[in-house]
Amino acid sequence: MALHLIKLSVGTKSIEDLVAWQDNARAQGADGLPRHITRMWPKRETELLQGGSIYWVIQGLVQCRQTILRLDEVVGGDGIRRCAIVLDPAITRTATAQKRPFQGWRYLAGPDAPPDLGAARSSDDTLPPELSAALADIGVL
Repeated sequence: MALHLIKLSVGTKSIEDLVAWQDNARAQGADGLPRHITRMWPKRETELLQGGSIYWVIQGLVQCRQTILRLDEVVGGDGIRRCAIVLDPAITRTATAQKRPFQGWRYLAGPDAPPDLGAARSSDDTLPPELSAALADIGVL
């Protein structure tokens, strides 16, 4: 079973906002792949790189995921070593699941990860975050 990360997508209001940010050159490495830079290096790197994904929490709901391709070392202008989580540009929509705010990222065990929506539902219109949250709260989503 794969090990994943879960992370808040701060400042985004929808999956489309996340896609737009990752299309920005500031969010990409020299290879053009999207990446998320974080202060901490995952101690369980080997497990993450065996098919793990980063699950994005948008507006209080897990809504999508991206496969983690690799972890790159990045040293900023301040000389501090950071971790760039390099991601597959393909975003997979998942079943929504409520998630309370937290800082940084957390590990997410494979069995605890929300299931993918599947190809047949990937083009479904997204519900407003308030409605998705209400439906998830009563166990419908």
